[in-house]
Amino acid sequence: MRRFEDIVERVESYSPQADLSLLRKAYVFSAREHRNQVRRSGEPYLIHPLEVAYILAELHLDVSSVVAGLLHDVVEDTLTTPEMVASYFGADVAHLVDGVTKISKLQFQTREQAQAENLRKMILAMVDDIRVILVKLADRLHNMRTLEHLDADKRERIARETAEIYAPLANRLGIGRVKTELEDLAFRYLEPEAHESLQRALEARRNASEAFIGEIRGKLSEALEEQGIRAQIYGRVKNIASIHKKIRRQRIEVDQVYDYVAFRILTDSVRDCYGALGIVHSVWSPVPGRIKDFIAMPKPNMYQSLHTSVMTEVGQPFEVQIRTHEMHRVAEDGIAAHWQYKEGGSVAARDGENVTWLRQILEWQKETKDSREFLELVKVDLYPEEVYTFTPKGKVLSFPRGATPVDFAYGIHTEVGHRLSGAKVNGRIVPLRTELQNGDIVEILTQPAAKPSRDWLAFARTSRARGKIRAWLNANERARAIDLGRELVEKEFRKYRRPAKDLDSASGEALRRIGFSSLDDYLAAVGYGKVTPHQLLASLVPPSELQAPKPDGPVARVVKRALGIGDRGVKVRGLDDALVTLSKCCNPVRGEEVVGYISRGRGVTVHSVHCPNLQSLMYDPERRIDVEWDGAEGDRALYDVKLSLDVQDRQGLLAKIVSAIADEKANIRNVDAKTFEAKDARIDLTLAVADRQQMERVMARIRKIEGVRDVERVLR
Repeated sequence: MRRFEDIVERVESYSPQADLSLLRKAYVFSAREHRNQVRRSGEPYLIHPLEVAYILAELHLDVSSVVAGLLHDVVEDTLTTPEMVASYFGADVAHLVDGVTKISKLQFQTREQAQAENLRKMILAMVDDIRVILVKLADRLHNMRTLEHLDADKRERIARETAEIYAPLANRLGIGRVKTELEDLAFRYLEPEAHESLQRALEARRNASEAFIGEIRGKLSEALEEQGIRAQIYGRVKNIASIHKKIRRQRIEVDQVYDYVAFRILTDSVRDCYGALGIVHSVWSPVPGRIKDFIAMPKPNMYQSLHTSVMTEVGQPFEVQIRTHEMHRVAEDGIAAHWQYKEGGSVAARDGENVTWLRQILEWQKETKDSREFLELVKVDLYPEEVYTFTPKGKVLSFPRGATPVDFAYGIHTEVGHRLSGAKVNGRIVPLRTELQNGDIVEILTQPAAKPSRDWLAFARTSRARGKIRAWLNANERARAIDLGRELVEKEFRKYRRPAKDLDSASGEALRRIGFSSLDDYLAAVGYGKVTPHQLLASLVPPSELQAPKPDGPVARVVKRALGIGDRGVKVRGLDDALVTLSKCCNPVRGEEVVGYISRGRGVTVHSVHCPNLQSLMYDPERRIDVEWDGAEGDRALYDVKLSLDVQDRQGLLAKIVSAIADEKANIRNVDAKTFEAKDARIDLTLAVADRQQMERVMARIRKIEGVRDVERVLR
C-alpha cells in the first residue's frame, strides 16, 4: 500500500521547493471525502488516489498535478463541487480535476456515445493543458492494475478501451513506460488464455534468456570500453504484448520468435551514440533493413534513438537501442519530460511544435459534431506515425501507415488539399489513392478549379484530411441543396397557383411554426429531402384557400416505379411524408437492420447496415436518419437479393439448387453460372424474396446441398 509519505519523498527528490502544504491539505481533504468508501477489492478507496498521485510523482510532474491526482475523483464520487475544489486549492487544480471528471450526470443513448463524449471533453481540456491527460493516464494505469476485482464484462470493456485509446495515447505522448504497462495489462484481460500460454513459454526460456543477456552485455561492455565510450547497458525480454503482436502479425509460433531479447545502450553524447552503433555492427552482423535513425529524424512523440537488429554467430537475432541519457528520459516520460509549466498551467513556447497534433485536434473537433465520428477520428490519430516523406524542397512530413497524397496535400495546407488535382511521387505521376512509403518525395499538383471529391474519404488516412474534406463537402452540398430546395418549393407554389414571390416574403413566424429559424434552413432541408416542399405553403396559406392539386399522370407513375420511389415498407421516424427509396448498391431486404441517408433531391435513401458503401456515404452525420420497416401485413413488395455460390462442377447440381429455391417459394430473377479448372464453379443468383427470413431460409437450404461449399450474399 502506498503511503502519503512516499509521495512527499518522491516530490522532494525532484522539486525541493515544492509547496508540500498544498499536497498535505489535498491528502487530508481526499481522505475525509472518501472516508466511508471502499473499492471492489474491499480496500479503503483512499488507496486509489494515493496510487494515482504517486504515479504522477514518478513522472516528475508539478505539485498541482500531484494534488489533482489526490482529488481526481472527489467531484464524481462525493458531494464535493468544482467550486469547492477551486476555493480550497485554486483554479489551476480545479481545472485539472474538472478535465478528468467523467460526464456521469448526462444521459447517453449508447455506451459508445458516452465514451465518445468523455473522450471529447478530455481532449478539449488536454489541448488547453496537457497535464489533464497525464492525470487521466495515471488514473487508468492504477485501475488496470486492480482490474481483477471487477466482473468479467466490465473487465473486458475497460481493457478494450485501454488498448484502443489510452495505450496509443500514452505512446503518442511518448510515455513509454506507461504505454508498455497498459498494453500488457490490456492483453492479460482481453486474451487471458493467450497471455497465460505466452507467459509460460517465456518463463520456460527465462534461464536461457538471462544467460544470453549476461553474455551479450559482457561483450558489449568490453567492446565499448576498448573504444573509450562510456555507456550503461541494459538487457531485457521484450514486453509480452509486443511479442504477442509479432506472433499474430507474422503468423508464427512462440518457438519461432527469436528476437524477443532487446538491449539498451545509454551514452553521454549523440556522437557516442553513432560510435556505439558502429561498434555493435563490427561485433555482430546487422540484419538488412532493420537499422532506423530516430535521432536524425525523431518520431512525432519526441522519441529519439538508434535502432538496429543484429545476428550472433549461432544465428540468434536481437535488437539494440542506442540513445543518450536525456533521450532515454524523454523516451520513458515523453511529454512529461519536455513540457515546463508556468503560472496558470501554460507551456513553454519552444516545446509547442513537438505536439502540434494537439492543436490540430482542437481545430477539427469543431467541425465534427457527431460524437461517434469524433471517437473514430481520434482513434485513427492516436496510432503511431511511421511513414516519413519529403517535399521537393526537403521538408520532412510524417504520416500514419497507409497515408496517401491526399493526406500529404492537407498536411501542407487546407487550400492545397482543396485545390489538389494530382500528385507525383519520386518524379512519377501516381493515383491519389497510392500509399506513401518511407523516403518518398511527394509533389502536389493543384488547379484553381479543382475541388475535393467524396471518393477521397475512402482512402484519406489522417483525421485532418478527412475533417477538412467533410467540412468542404458539407458546405458545398448545403449550397446545392438550397438551390434545389428553392426550385422544388417554387414548383409546389406554382402547382397550387400561388406566386413565387410569396416564398421570399415568408415571415419568420411561418417558418418557426414548421421548426425552422431561416428560409435557407428550410430550403436546405427540402433539397436534402428531410421535409416536403408543401410544409411552408401549408403554414402560409389556410387549407381552405388551397385548391386540390392534380394527381400524378401516367408518365409520373412510370418514372416513380422505375426509380423505386414510393411505399416500399419503410418509414422514417419523425417524418410521415418523406420521400423514401431503397438503395440499389445493397438492395436492403425487409427485416434486416437498415439506416437512412438523406440524399439531395431524392429524399431518404435506405441502406443495409452492412452496405460496403455506407462509411463513405456517411461523411455528414447530420444526413444520417433513423428508419424502420413498417409493421403492415398483407401484400408486400418483393426485394431483389444477389447470392454468390462457390460450388463443385457436378452434374445436376444447378437443378437441385433451383428446386431448393422453389421449395422456399422464392422467385429467380437471373442465373449466371461459370466453371473453372479443377472442377470448381461459381453460380450467381438474383432472387426476389419477401423478407430477410425467407432469404436466410433459402441460403440455409442451399448450403445443405452436396457440392455447395459456400453461399454468401453480395453487397456492392
